[in-house]
Amino acid sequence: MNQPTLKPILIRCLLLALLFNSCSTPEARQPATEPERYCLPESFKSKISLEKPEMQSITEGIPLAGVVEPNPDKVVHFVSLVSGVVTNTRFSLGDKVTRGQVLAELRSAELADLQSQARTTASQMRVAEKKRQSVQSMFDDGIASERDLMEAESELDVLRASLEKIKANLSLFSASPRNEVFQIKAPSTGIITSKSITSGMQISAGDPPLFTISDLSEVWIQVNVYASNVMHIESGMKVNISTLSYPDEVFTGEIAAISQVLDAEARVLKARVVLQNKNLKLKPGMIVDVTALKQISKEALSIPAAALVFNNSQNYVMVYKGDCDIEIRSVDIIAKSNGAAFLSGGLQEGEEIISQNHLLIYEQIKNLQN
Repeated sequence: MNQPTLKPILIRCLLLALLFNSCSTPEARQPATEPERYCLPESFKSKISLEKPEMQSITEGIPLAGVVEPNPDKVVHFVSLVSGVVTNTRFSLGDKVTRGQVLAELRSAELADLQSQARTTASQMRVAEKKRQSVQSMFDDGIASERDLMEAESELDVLRASLEKIKANLSLFSASPRNEVFQIKAPSTGIITSKSITSGMQISAGDPPLFTISDLSEVWIQVNVYASNVMHIESGMKVNISTLSYPDEVFTGEIAAISQVLDAEARVLKARVVLQNKNLKLKPGMIVDVTALKQISKEALSIPAAALVFNNSQNYVMVYKGDCDIEIRSVDIIAKSNGAAFLSGGLQEGEEIISQNHLLIYEQIKNLQN
């Protein structure tokens, strides 16, 4: 009687055990998932740049300040050699002018007298020329002597020399007659960097310059070298120059000369940098930041400073090993100069780092890690 009743009980136990296992073990039986990994999207590959660190001599940047000045060898100060009254001006401060361009008109008794002398002398020359021709004809016919002919030719030569002198004086004044006034013309091509002449102004010979024309295709950067930096600055040293007007552009040059006399007012030495001023971007009077590049006799791995990510008081780079294998790695910086960062550790030669759009990738990886 007991055996038939035990069988249903065993079946029920087995069913309960199977049901218990099926309900309680799925999560325990699932394998552990790996952390999600960032993979570089195919469409984003063209928007990144890869760089390899290189061994280079360490360059130390020494910050200095300077000001833009015109090259004094290419500056023309116009001083009037005659007195008169300015009747008209045709230029303003900062205007670009070309050689021979009319800049002002002047009414001058001295220049009018020279012009009158020129006309009188030219008239006398015509008379003397006819006289010479007449004496030459008479000499050919045996009527006039050779002495008469020489005197006629000498008289003509004296008048010709006198006219040439008058014309040379008129040319020296850079003036030409027009409507009873004389036109003051630009003696050179350049930019008007100073002006002290206005219509109706009375001027005298030898007055201070009426205007100044500067050729700004080449400018000087006068750099202030303070006492603490004198021992580090020398002629021939490369420099980088930046301005607030062009924050994304760096002008490069080198120190051409260093003054051996201390500036009495600023108490600094003056160093001169000569720059070719393409497109006339650098203007006289501009304040510029100058970084003198001092070479140190030591080498270190160099990477573009722009490839660094600074976060939590630490510098990082994005090390690229594959599209799905990009590592955030901390690096130690020795110095930064001329757009480069010199490392004391964190990278090896031959490794590649991402130097463009690396901040976006950094944020993506950090988000996955968090």
